[in-house]
Amino acid sequence: MLNIKGKVVAITGASSGIGEATARLLAHYGAHVVLGARRTERLEALTSEIRSKGGTADYQQLDVTKRDQMDTFIKFAEKRFGRVDVILNNAGVMPLSKLEALKVEEWDRMIDVNIRGVLHGIAAGLPIMKKQGFGQFINIASIGAYSVTPTAAVYCATKYAVRAISEGLRMEVGGDIRVTLVSPGVTESELADSISDEEARQGMIEYRRISISPDAIARSILYAMEQPADVDVNEIIVRPTASPN
Repeated sequence: MLNIKGKVVAITGASSGIGEATARLLAHYGAHVVLGARRTERLEALTSEIRSKGGTADYQQLDVTKRDQMDTFIKFAEKRFGRVDVILNNAGVMPLSKLEALKVEEWDRMIDVNIRGVLHGIAAGLPIMKKQGFGQFINIASIGAYSVTPTAAVYCATKYAVRAISEGLRMEVGGDIRVTLVSPGVTESELADSISDEEARQGMIEYRRISISPDAIARSILYAMEQPADVDVNEIIVRPTASPN
């Protein structure tokens, strides 16, 4: 693939779902992937798998809500490989519930992971990319960044925020740094596992009957990365063909 081999890609939320699938795909095409997540046992297994197939991978434990950990993670990637080509801000949570359920701690968790986590990735990577004169941020949003559904008000708000942050970053950084927003439709993942509200959980079972593999999202990320340096793919929405949502 054009412009993939040798690229240094830092991936948050890399222990499952879209992050895991993207790590495998990019490593297959010769990227150096640096994996971050809280579940280090999964990161260790994925790193070993990639290396066994001839790929290059490293990992560090990462809680994206902690700015110091994000700084350490991105600096680790830079020190290991001499630069950072791409930061994939992928970590996210989705504990859905109606607002009247007043699950304020879950709201706070979504704000911390889905918004602050992306901002921490930008804060850690932007000075490095400005200094080296190139780079790309790929931020994972959702179709929830474009429309709101019941039980998803706060989740959608966080994804609208990621969309706004991405567009603002694109306008500010100009020509040398690329910014891509990838918005998955219903995708097989562990996101729904965090739903504690029974009504929302049952609704999500039905909602997710039609879904696509995280490999589909990984391929869209690959597409955005492989473009020539003067081409910036800014927004991609990827849905199941049969899904009305």
